[in-house]
Amino acid sequence: MEQQYLALLEDILDNGIKKNDRTGTGTLSVFGRMYRHDLSSGFPLLTTKRLHIRSIIHELLWFLHGGTNVQYLNANGVTIWDEWATPDGELGPIYGAQWRHWLGHDGEVYDQVDAVIRSIKNNPDSRRHIINAWNVALLPDETKSPQQNAREGKMALAPCHVMYQFWVADGKVSAMMTQRSGDIFLGIPYNAASLGFLTHMIAHQTGLKAGEIVHSIGDLHIYSNHLEQVHTQLSREPRLLPQLEFARKPDSILDYTFDDFIINGYDPHPAITAPIAI
Repeated sequence: MEQQYLALLEDILDNGIKKNDRTGTGTLSVFGRMYRHDLSSGFPLLTTKRLHIRSIIHELLWFLHGGTNVQYLNANGVTIWDEWATPDGELGPIYGAQWRHWLGHDGEVYDQVDAVIRSIKNNPDSRRHIINAWNVALLPDETKSPQQNAREGKMALAPCHVMYQFWVADGKVSAMMTQRSGDIFLGIPYNAASLGFLTHMIAHQTGLKAGEIVHSIGDLHIYSNHLEQVHTQLSREPRLLPQLEFARKPDSILDYTFDDFIINGYDPHPAITAPIAI
């Protein structure tokens, strides 16, 4: 996986088109890229820079619990969503709300995560094992600030990873994540690890093994103020990927805690700091 990621960095440096963006920072951008990784060969945590595992796991647990307020994240030492939240921590109906509490036109509330787990258990050959976050009615107004959108009941930010699809074969569950927009230096490494954790969790809950992850990205970009950091990362040699195991099997996907995730053999190069584009 890591060699594919580094090749994408090189691809953007070589072929990227200069584009403006929502934040005003500017990017080098390419369109329509993909990589895939067999989870049996190691867990997809980059080794050419250290990732903040606490942030990745707690964010995923927050999504799975339907969270849309940063208070849970802050209580667990995670600040990655703070810049977009209102003063009282609200982000509007972002991922957690769509995954667990999608409000249908019929007034029913749909829990997509629970539906996918039941579908995998009861109808593994279905082609409809899908979690979707692109709720058009609740997308933010781009002329307004994230905080104003959240106060008005819209998403503070439009979802980047818009759809997950799961596929069952040979006793394994694989997952494909479709992402409309990806910051390859800061965001994509977190997205890849989060997809790996989610796939392992669903496999664990359904009695299957974890298969492949496939990550498909539309607008894949390097921010103009990350170029030096990208060159630093490309100068480093990848190391062996770590392995993931679980301390126990919880009764449901809602019952996992941070301490249930045991990552063995993670020996990355040092972290590389970079400013986030707001």
